[in-house]
Amino acid sequence: MVITLLTKTEGWLGPFAYIFGEIMNGIYGFFSMFGIHNIALSIIIFTFITRALMIPLTIKQQKFTKLSSIMNPEIQKVQAKYKGKKDEVSLRKQQEETQVIYEKYGANPAAGCLPMLITLPIMFALYAVINNIPAYVDPVYKLYEYIALQVMQAPDYTTTLATLAEGLKSVKIPTDLTTVPAVIDVLKHFNANLWNQFVTSFPDIQSNVVNGSMTVTDAIANISQVNSFLGFNISNPPGWKFPAILIPILAGGLQFVQTKQIQVKVDNKDNPMAASMNSMNVLMPIMSAFFAVTFPIGIGLYWITSSVFAIVQQFFVNKYMERVDVNELIKKNLTKQSKKQTKKKAYLESKGLSMADLARTQTKNIETSVKEKTESNVSSESESNNAVSVSQKSKSLNGSKSISDIANIMNSRSEKGDK
Repeated sequence: MVITLLTKTEGWLGPFAYIFGEIMNGIYGFFSMFGIHNIALSIIIFTFITRALMIPLTIKQQKFTKLSSIMNPEIQKVQAKYKGKKDEVSLRKQQEETQVIYEKYGANPAAGCLPMLITLPIMFALYAVINNIPAYVDPVYKLYEYIALQVMQAPDYTTTLATLAEGLKSVKIPTDLTTVPAVIDVLKHFNANLWNQFVTSFPDIQSNVVNGSMTVTDAIANISQVNSFLGFNISNPPGWKFPAILIPILAGGLQFVQTKQIQVKVDNKDNPMAASMNSMNVLMPIMSAFFAVTFPIGIGLYWITSSVFAIVQQFFVNKYMERVDVNELIKKNLTKQSKKQTKKKAYLESKGLSMADLARTQTKNIETSVKEKTESNVSSESESNNAVSVSQKSKSLNGSKSISDIANIMNSRSEKGDK
């Protein structure tokens, strides 16, 4: 792996971006052995691989959806039973009764959202990789490095390059252009128009040999080929112009078709998720199309490829789910749940505990928490009442007209106390 100083994605997305960058680098290198140098093709293959790996999760999600159509009426009854009750005891009982329903069918409430939780990091990490291809794909980095080294030999190149960079909108340009990575950070955002301006601005370096027999002009042509897809530069946002606008339209339209496939399976009047799902099925494709206008075309290409794969995949998954018997599915879930309980019981017994001990401990902790909260509320209420009583006495005393009146009141109270 080439060690570069280009800034890579950091934070919680960093590990995802690194892994996907390595995969992208491997796919690109594989096709390079056959003389195919194209990032768009690498993105398409990468998408197929990731979607294929997620097929088991997709099937799991569909199974949960099928179970939901049976569980939801029972869950709704529990929700209606505790409707409007916000105290801790009621909330705990509602949670316990809901959990009993899930256990009855051997379902896991997290099964429905797990694929989405995995898909989002993939999308964001892939965006980070596509937006910074030279930092993750070695051969592409080399192409930019060849040009950057020649640029830095030109007189007053920092001023010329900064002037060219003014044509880049919504792109953060390095203030210090005295290093190769900084120069690459500018060049990686160039479109065909800026490359033409670059050739005009640096005419003396175009014939410089940068890699054996490769010239700067050749390197620029290779970069254009690497980023090319059906005449588009995948590192550039499509904007609102035709025909580039077709990328966002296809991204949103295909995603809408994809969600409609799923909607057929979950659109049930007894399903509380139906209304929210219907709204999301319309909103998400519109948002995707809008984002695809401003994101690099590579991201739109990923969404299009992902939707095409998902549509074909969902067709076969739906056919498979039609043959899945709900009763058999529940039976398998309960068997898995029983095995987990057996393992849990064996673990507790190895620690000298039992399931009953664990249940009593958890119940005791909950009851103790509720008791402490109740006692705290009673104590606070008592203190509040005492404060009100003192306040009322003080008000009564302050309302007296003379010292003798106050003395008479105190004596009267004292006599009543003695009696």
